[in-house]
Amino acid sequence: MTEAESTKPLRYVDIGINLSDPMFQGHYHGKKAHDGDLDDVIQRAKDIGCEKFMVTGSDLEESQTAIQIARDYPGFCYATVGVHPCQAKLFDEYPGGPEKMISELRKLAVEAKEAGLAVAFGEIGLDYDRLFHSQKEPQLKYFEAQLDLAVEIQMPLFLHSRAASEDFERLLSSRLPSLPMGGLVHSFTGTIEEMQRLVELGVDIGINGCSMKTEENLEVVKAIPLERLQIETDGPWCEIRPSHASAKFLQGAPELPKSVKKEKWQKGFMVKGRNEPVAIVRVAHVIAQVKGISVEEVCEAAWNNSVKMFGLGIQS
Repeated sequence: MTEAESTKPLRYVDIGINLSDPMFQGHYHGKKAHDGDLDDVIQRAKDIGCEKFMVTGSDLEESQTAIQIARDYPGFCYATVGVHPCQAKLFDEYPGGPEKMISELRKLAVEAKEAGLAVAFGEIGLDYDRLFHSQKEPQLKYFEAQLDLAVEIQMPLFLHSRAASEDFERLLSSRLPSLPMGGLVHSFTGTIEEMQRLVELGVDIGINGCSMKTEENLEVVKAIPLERLQIETDGPWCEIRPSHASAKFLQGAPELPKSVKKEKWQKGFMVKGRNEPVAIVRVAHVIAQVKGISVEEVCEAAWNNSVKMFGLGIQS
């Protein structure tokens, strides 16, 4: 069955979207190329059935911005609160020291959770691919501290793991029993064995364009149990590119709105090279093709998994 033959409209949750990125305000590398178009970006996604957005917080400031976006788009946008492993050094650099920053994070997360604006603690985790951003020691120390905060506040986890599976699983597994809603590893690019170990721990797997670059990636996607799958764009990053192994599965996928170079931008157009949540239709299409099932099955499973884990304002 193709999308055009669907009997009911497809609905999506984009569980990883960086709407606080300056690109959505028209800024690229510190230079303004066009007017901000966040309203249009969100509307385009709504038009294809993307009803919920989880706006990623990657440090204290960005988490505050994500919460503000959740305020500005009530019922549609929800924030995550946390410090990305590549930003772990910020704890030691914080005025007043790491304890002060942890205290600020706690306050922000508690208030935003109680206000119904934040639904997950993250993006937290480990990244040994990019140790030039933050060394191993602060990453480990502050991943552990933030996991303990999430347990204290009782928020599900929005997680990042790159080339660090052993330490990541060790720190995570001891705390998951204290988190009834568990968590999700987003933008997953690990091996089948890593995926299976995470699934056994009770963790969901988030898939976007970056998760489907290689044939090995596609084998992992094929093997993810539907009851553990969630989908995302990770915009403005992680678009599906013609060079990716996934591109061959795009035949028959819904067309995206016309895109132009940022310098030629005008209202109503996407920006070339800037991924946005409307492209979630293509992520779902490729996953369905790889798994040999309908897009309806992919969307229904991902929707149910996201709502079960994060709530997203939907009463169960």
